Amino acid sequence: MKTAFDIAIVGAGPAGAAAATLLARAGWSVALIERQPFPRRKVCGECVAASNLSLLDALGVGAEFDALAGAELRRVALMRGRRTVFAPLPRGQDGRHAWGRALGREHLDTLLVGGAEAAGATVLQPWSLQSIAGHAPTFRLQVRPSAGEGGSVELEAAVVIAAHGSWEPLPAERAQRREARRASDLFAFKANFTGAAIDADVLPVLCFAGGYGGMVIADGGVATLACCVRADRLQALRRAQPGASAGEAIETMLRRECDGVGLALAGATRLGPWLASGPLRPGIRSGLADGVFRIGNAAGEAHPIVGEGMSMALQSAFVLAASIGPRRLQLTSGTGAAAAQRAAIVTFEALWRRRFARRLRVAAAFAHIAMRPALAGVAWPLLRLWPGALTQGARFSGKTRCAPEAACLRAIAP
Repeated sequence: MKTAFDIAIVGAGPAGAAAATLLARAGWSVALIERQPFPRRKVCGECVAASNLSLLDALGVGAEFDALAGAELRRVALMRGRRTVFAPLPRGQDGRHAWGRALGREHLDTLLVGGAEAAGATVLQPWSLQSIAGHAPTFRLQVRPSAGEGGSVELEAAVVIAAHGSWEPLPAERAQRREARRASDLFAFKANFTGAAIDADVLPVLCFAGGYGGMVIADGGVATLACCVRADRLQALRRAQPGASAGEAIETMLRRECDGVGLALAGATRLGPWLASGPLRPGIRSGLADGVFRIGNAAGEAHPIVGEGMSMALQSAFVLAASIGPRRLQLTSGTGAAAAQRAAIVTFEALWRRRFARRLRVAAAFAHIAMRPALAGVAWPLLRLWPGALTQGARFSGKTRCAPEAACLRAIAP
């Protein structure tokens, strides 16, 4: 098998697969490493904002997405306790794609990885990353089949991109993550249901003590219920319901504390078990210490309450590809490659902050209001009097904007 590449990308979710497609088209030799087999379910709200649909077109999977995805999402509903407030969602700025839609990650990720492979990327899946050694432009990555069949293989790459989930750190980060656990850690959960009583064009947002969540009707009329819960609230819920799984304890709580959820799920049937992941690490992360480019949640994670994770994953991949794509020889060979890569990381991270940092701050503000009953109680009367605040909040959070400008899209489109 081929073991030497211009670039190795760790993680084949939307960020990694999009970057692999774009860089392979630009002439880079690309290894895309993913430890999970696809298709697979994943903890995710599964909404793709309208601002990203032109990116899917540019990646060559727009038509397949259109054929599979759920209905256009035109309204938002905020559910808290016994009350629900509805408001229109803002239209996207792209005239061809005015409204977001939802598609299960088992379908979306498979489409995107197929596009990367068709573009010429070498997809190692399911393969897990064991270690990274060396530095630019001679990284050495030990990888092995996730199924445990066969020994490890050493890959060489001039450039490394981290595109893994925030709860799947690189090997060097794992011990530090274990030592940093705290009561305010957020754990994410997801379940799918058939027969849920949710209007197909509505995106419900859930507000409850110690967490927040959302629901949506995705492909095939299947409803997704996803939420984030603080570690201390989760422990209390499990103590109150001994013998139940964490997901089941959360479902019981949501049905009891949020009438909108109870009504939506009254006649619904859950498909399979609850999925869980975490802890999430909202915030910005830098690649300067280890010389690794970071995109998607590996670069910075917004609280999922505004559903911008998918947007930041896809859009950051396009921003990075436009930044480094034309500079393959400068970044991969010669005595100046290491310095060129460090300078490129500094430039990209500054650009990333300009494009995405406000989304993280807005999402954090919304999340803390939703999780804290005192703050939510203050905000609720305003929202009941002025539901349009939900529309403005969605617009302010970045849901209508695409970070890569039109000129960038034209430069890297097929």
